[in-house]
Amino acid sequence: MAFSYVVQKGDTVYRIAKRLGVRVQEIAAANPQLGNVDQIVPGQMLTIPQAVPNRYVVQRGDTFYYITKRFDIAPSDLLAANPGLDPQRLQAGRTILLPSGKRTAIVDTTVMYGYVEMMDDISALLQAYPFIGCEVIGESVLRKDIPALRIGTGPKRIHYQASIHANEWITAPLLMKFAEEYAAAYSGGTLLRGRSARKLYENATLWLAPMLNPDGVELVQEGITPQHPYYRELLDMNNGSFDFSKWKANIRGVDLNDQFPARWEAERERRAAAGPGPSDYSGAAPLCEPEAKAIADFTRSKDFSLIVSFHTQGREIYWNYRDLEPFESESIAKRFGQASGYRVVKLTGSDAGCKDWFIQDFRRPGFTVEAGIGVNPLPIGQFPAIYNETVGIMLEGLNV
Repeated sequence: MAFSYVVQKGDTVYRIAKRLGVRVQEIAAANPQLGNVDQIVPGQMLTIPQAVPNRYVVQRGDTFYYITKRFDIAPSDLLAANPGLDPQRLQAGRTILLPSGKRTAIVDTTVMYGYVEMMDDISALLQAYPFIGCEVIGESVLRKDIPALRIGTGPKRIHYQASIHANEWITAPLLMKFAEEYAAAYSGGTLLRGRSARKLYENATLWLAPMLNPDGVELVQEGITPQHPYYRELLDMNNGSFDFSKWKANIRGVDLNDQFPARWEAERERRAAAGPGPSDYSGAAPLCEPEAKAIADFTRSKDFSLIVSFHTQGREIYWNYRDLEPFESESIAKRFGQASGYRVVKLTGSDAGCKDWFIQDFRRPGFTVEAGIGVNPLPIGQFPAIYNETVGIMLEGLNV
């Protein structure tokens, strides 16, 4: 028997399906009025088909990981279907719901990927692969944790970051899927795209920060309601439009990749932005936004030998900054280009980016990768192609 459901703030059809134990396709079929299942709004009424409950009684000796493997259920799906379930304290005799739509992968790259999905997937990855480390490097304006994952024990410290621009959110699942594939290969002692995961693990310590601008990503994907703390300011900055799909900045209208103290004044003058808005405003001062400060503090604390910042789009790799880059940067960029098929570009006329600041202050290789091609935000349907291109860069970066 179907029932009615009122869409809440932060809901997506995918999140509703996970929580209620049904499939996205079943919700779409029950609601033919939805022209696009990615576009639902708070207060909207949906018809939810009745899920067929699959239940399991926890047995003595069961672990959360054992149950997910036994029934081929993603850990994040099992947690979503059982609110309040503590994976570390399973009680024998407790009945839990086994959600439908089972899958073996944790990171689902077939749906719009937001902050909620990322945090759920991080919890699931930490449960499935205890050797992964996680550190909160700071908070966003709206007090969302900004996490970074650690994989590996090697002496080289490598950093990949993504989603510093809000409408480039597709870069977050790039890093999350790589983390999952890398962890699975290391755990199983298998090859990762033809390379020994064990050797990569012992060669380098990799830090992944998948979503540096969580407030902005949420804004692009979900829009605003009158209850949003920046409702009036955001509408004014967006010229009265409720379409925030082109928004790059953080929630205060500051472009976080123009926030770094590398000729910041020159970039501010070049951009000539009148004030906060969807893009191009450098802020009142370098590192005045909490997200940018968190990135800078994190970078200073880890002594990275190389960083790669993933953006979209253009299928290009930038490797230089005002001739301050080390000699090997260009050759590394060419290796990245061979691994991905991307064009290697010596960039001019750009300052104040994270890559620029890293090169300037540390004199070590830093790179910006413009993944994919098209108009931002790139559709999730492009993910397989983009991942197959950029995974070569991520693997090559662990071997420099």
